[in-house]
Amino acid sequence: MNNRLIGYIGALALAGAGVMLYQSRKTIPEKAQPVQPFDVKRYLGKWYEIARIDHRFERNLNNVTAEYGQAANGRIRVLNRGFNTKTDRWEQAEGKAMFVGNTAEARLKVSFFGPFYSGYNVIAIDPDYRYALVAGENLRYLWMLSRETTIPDTIRDKYLQVARSVGYDTGTLTWTEHDREQQEPHVQWGD
Repeated sequence: MNNRLIGYIGALALAGAGVMLYQSRKTIPEKAQPVQPFDVKRYLGKWYEIARIDHRFERNLNNVTAEYGQAANGRIRVLNRGFNTKTDRWEQAEGKAMFVGNTAEARLKVSFFGPFYSGYNVIAIDPDYRYALVAGENLRYLWMLSRETTIPDTIRDKYLQVARSVGYDTGTLTWTEHDREQQEPHVQWGD
């Protein structure tokens, strides 16, 4: 191979790496704005999923909860649980989250599968940290959360409006039922 061809191949590889790096940093939809200031300590704890845009990792799940805890290394531990209506069994997934930048901005990335991360962005939250709207990295992922199994109509309507302003098709939301008592797993938030 001549030097020119080697240089061309190297330039293509570098350009490809740049595109991959850009895509890996794209953790929030274009029109979405993460909450700031954000207090992660107030966000920790258990949340009930009220609605979501359904995706393969949550397909057939009801009674979905997410629990967040502080890990010793400064990251956030994530435990998602739900009841699979097809298999008639509880399922859970453990993951980790970390801030993309400033910890006062609710822009995080979460991983349940090794080194692969996806955007997790709180784009609306009430002053008491009881209700939240979370955007994924693109318009295929959206969650409405509450500290209880229900959410007031006024908050729900406000969050639907926020989601639509970002570009979400709120007509595709799956509304989560909470009709089973979860047997709480023992969660220890350490490393």
